[in-house]
Amino acid sequence: MLAVLAVMLAAVPLLGGSLSKLAEVRLERAWTLPAALLTQIMVVSVFPHADRSLLVGLHLGSYGLAAVFLHANRRVGGLWLLALGATLNFTTIAANDGVMPARPEALASAGITQDDDEFVNSGAVADARLPWLGDVFAVPDPIPLHNVFSVGDVLIVAGAGWTLHRLSGSGLTRTGRRRAGAGHPEAAPDALVTEPVVSPQRP
Repeated sequence: MLAVLAVMLAAVPLLGGSLSKLAEVRLERAWTLPAALLTQIMVVSVFPHADRSLLVGLHLGSYGLAAVFLHANRRVGGLWLLALGATLNFTTIAANDGVMPARPEALASAGITQDDDEFVNSGAVADARLPWLGDVFAVPDPIPLHNVFSVGDVLIVAGAGWTLHRLSGSGLTRTGRRRAGAGHPEAAPDALVTEPVVSPQRP
């Protein structure tokens, strides 16, 4: 997911957008996203042998942190699609005791093996609930960064990419924004941007 987002970010100037505009965006509670990512890394890669109940709670809690960010920035265009994907993933994980169910064939295609003694955030689950929302797709093993992914992951990447291009003024979203804002110059901005305050001059 991060690799795809990096490609989308690199495409911004190629499509007429400005990366400098992203530096002007002020997102609320932005610390929650790296905190959520760090939590998942700790659960899966650092302490996979810790108490399972604790790891499940932390895994689900990481989505709670992401939800705080998404709610605080719900006015930002494009994040609604990311929020939909995250909701699908969270619902599926919560329904399967903290693990995203993965299709065995997808795991095999991606060359992923499981250690039964370690907690995994995605893996084969017996009698999985909502299996169609699990990691049913795969990037095959010969391809770099091969992995499995879900419908929710696709929506997350699409929403994040759309948001990046929308905020940067990329040609990918510029036409849609112009049509949506036609005749409405007073429309609210997509994100909170810091602008200088000009005081009226007095004689």
